[in-house]
Amino acid sequence: MKKYTQQEVAATIDHAVLKPEFTDADLEQHAAMCIENGVFSMCVKPCDVKVAADLLQNSSVKVSCVLSFPHGADTTATKTFQAQQAIEDGVDEIDMVMNIGKFMSGDFDYVKNDIQAVVQLAHRHKVLVKVIQESGHLTPDQIAKACQLAYQAGADFVKTSTGFGPGAATPESIKVMINTVGDKMQVKASGGIRTWDEAVAYLEQGVDRLGVGSTASLLHGAEVDGAY
Repeated sequence: MKKYTQQEVAATIDHAVLKPEFTDADLEQHAAMCIENGVFSMCVKPCDVKVAADLLQNSSVKVSCVLSFPHGADTTATKTFQAQQAIEDGVDEIDMVMNIGKFMSGDFDYVKNDIQAVVQLAHRHKVLVKVIQESGHLTPDQIAKACQLAYQAGADFVKTSTGFGPGAATPESIKVMINTVGDKMQVKASGGIRTWDEAVAYLEQGVDRLGVGSTASLLHGAEVDGAY
């Protein structure tokens, strides 16, 4: 079994800076931590993309952002506007929330077209799109269906959770994702990943990216506080 180094795990992490109370000063501190630890990206709120891009400008750390977070309930027109704004502000990757209510209603065409509108815009600018299912709401069959819709819409990743909804990433949900689209898309485990062992277990399971809020603690083996 592969033994992961701290650098290898860090290089798979999208470090989440998404709590509503985070300030510009918090952004600076988190950006410095991301650079110091060599994480893949810092994932921020849409209003923080421009600041994050400036803070990370001379580093290898990419800028990612959430879109229609955390419920996915914005209109398609709003989502595409948000995506355009994020792209203009310097984002490298977009983590959009699937319209959960429409999905639960069985309106799969709406869900696919909603994702596709963002994907087509983002891909014109070489920006990757991850689709957050909020899998805590879903059965295994629904997780598989959501993966299929994201693939049909042209998205690059499927992702488990926002970290602000019910449940979190689980080995069971990741298994469904990998079995459904793992040969065609990348998979991101996010929500509730709080220890080194959990992170490594997901990587061993085959995920490509990890969404983590307490990155420094996870990487350095400290006790993690909070739910994200």
